[in-house]
Amino acid sequence: MDSPLGPDRVDAYLRRIGAARPARADADALARLQHAHLTSVPFENLAIHLGEPIDLDRDALLGKLLDRRRGGFCYELNGAFAELLRALGYRVSLLGARVFGDGRLGPPFDHLALRVDLDEPWLVDVGFGRFSTRPLRLDERGVQHDPAGGFTVTGHGPDLDVALGGEPQYRLDQRPYELADFAPTCWWQATSPASHFTRSTTCSLLTPDGGRTTLSGLRLIRTAPDGAREVHRLTGPEALAAYRDHFGITLDRLPADPAAQPAPAP
Repeated sequence: MDSPLGPDRVDAYLRRIGAARPARADADALARLQHAHLTSVPFENLAIHLGEPIDLDRDALLGKLLDRRRGGFCYELNGAFAELLRALGYRVSLLGARVFGDGRLGPPFDHLALRVDLDEPWLVDVGFGRFSTRPLRLDERGVQHDPAGGFTVTGHGPDLDVALGGEPQYRLDQRPYELADFAPTCWWQATSPASHFTRSTTCSLLTPDGGRTTLSGLRLIRTAPDGAREVHRLTGPEALAAYRDHFGITLDRLPADPAAQPAPAP
């Protein structure tokens, strides 16, 4: 599918992630673009708790990231990144995945990841929180070393299981899909009480040194590259400032935090 991004939008996207336009669409440039995205555009579910619609229309996704300088969750982040990569000359497919959690697999289209075909197929993912900071080879069956840890990709029938440190992360459907195919599950993730996205707020960003900064409710969590964590409890005004200072997100009010609400009376 052709990308809707014209030259001005491509330049705006590259400025958003602090990346130079690559001279060629190769694996090295792909790795730089992925890392730049992960350290510039936060993984966040704030729209759900601000009462904002989540629109998977491509122009809406790009407007949210580029004009409103927000982040998003997997459908938004990887959906938008696919458009940038296509505009830069990469051959990109949208893949559906089922996420492992609580000892079971989530539903189909639980997650959206990207396949980029060069001389070899690559898995690219800027929308899964803590995950690989560089693309992973989809045709490699040994351990792939990344600053985030050792990743493996193994076959499971026609699908592929992606694991970090031996722990399964998600099962990847290798068939290509359109963004609209993810809309029903995206709606469920954003509205169902059973979805973990509706249960608490999160905003998280990879730091350039390989650590992570996360704001969950009123807790600011700084995770060092070695995994050591510092947790700071913030006031409401401090949290608004943290969204601005750590994530570049300016809000006029805090998103509602379900985790902070009193439990319903029995």
